[in-house]
Amino acid sequence: MDASITNVRNVEIGKHKGNTDQVEGFKSCVDDIFTKVDKLEQRVNEVELFYLTASKRQLNGYKGSSVLKDKERHVASAKKQQQDASRREAAAVKRMQELMRQFGTILRQIMQHKWAGPFLHPVDVEGLGLHDYYEVIDKPMDFSTIKNQMEAKDGTGYKNVREICADVRLVFKNAMKYNDERHDVHVMAKTLLGKFEEKWLQLLPKVAEEEKRREEEEAEAQLDMQLAQEAAHAKMAREISNELYDIDMHLEEVREMVIRKCRKMSTEEKRKLGAALSRLSAEDLSKALEIVAQNNPSFQATAEEVDLDIDAQTESTLWRLKFFVKDALEVQGKSSASKGDNTNTTTTATNNNKRKKEICDAIAKTAKKKSKKLPLD
Repeated sequence: MDASITNVRNVEIGKHKGNTDQVEGFKSCVDDIFTKVDKLEQRVNEVELFYLTASKRQLNGYKGSSVLKDKERHVASAKKQQQDASRREAAAVKRMQELMRQFGTILRQIMQHKWAGPFLHPVDVEGLGLHDYYEVIDKPMDFSTIKNQMEAKDGTGYKNVREICADVRLVFKNAMKYNDERHDVHVMAKTLLGKFEEKWLQLLPKVAEEEKRREEEEAEAQLDMQLAQEAAHAKMAREISNELYDIDMHLEEVREMVIRKCRKMSTEEKRKLGAALSRLSAEDLSKALEIVAQNNPSFQATAEEVDLDIDAQTESTLWRLKFFVKDALEVQGKSSASKGDNTNTTTTATNNNKRKKEICDAIAKTAKKKSKKLPLD
């Protein structure tokens, strides 16, 4: 596309009245195409980045999950996904609240035990003269603090049962850590901890089941979101492809309009073009032959021996070749100047030079044939 745009901008228009306006019109058209291409490039980069990231993920988080069995299901709209997510979240919160209510029953049973007194309220550190308590215990905990947090309505309370379970254990472990094994408080804490663990084991299967269900729902929601993103980017890719096709067609129309307006290349210009082709690098020479092949399907640009008849080429091909050769030789000259005389001969370079020589010899051979048939102007 860039090559075509360059041709449109640089092709030589015949000098006659009104051509200036035509040239400006062509340039304006090409500028519009450039603007569209720039915008499309940004969207292409977005799509490429998405698929690059997606290919790295490869759904690693869902391997072995049952949600993959229905991967080909209909992709819901973004709005429906949000509604489903809100509904799932509300149901999950309600189920967790029920588990916390059942845990509250266990907690009340422990709090009503005859040995629960020392653990119902925060430790009276000053009253009991426990001056080193905060040096031994990092996080004090008691049943009243747990109960208040369970009943909190400001969003600071427990979010799941395991958080409450951890604090109940902390109550007893703090007492066992600070007090000697033979101390009454240590013995009471150890006994109550054992009773609590027995009751907790009865509730644990329900907790595990809920956690597994929540994990699967979250995985399914994430998969739905990813599938929706893939569908959106696939749609974007199709739209980009269609727009690129339209631009390409528009560009081709502009190019043909310009070619129809350009003068015919003289015999001397054709001779110079043939000579310039022989100065191209092997890589650029192959690209030049590809330009010839675009308007001549029967032309074998990659054949072992190539016969290029300059006079047989269309004006469109000749002008495209001229501007390609001009740009290529300029780049080639700058590259040679920067490298100086420091050239390294490699196997690849040898092969390229051989290919170049074969093609150039073929061009020269064809030019000689044509010079015998038609005298130069």
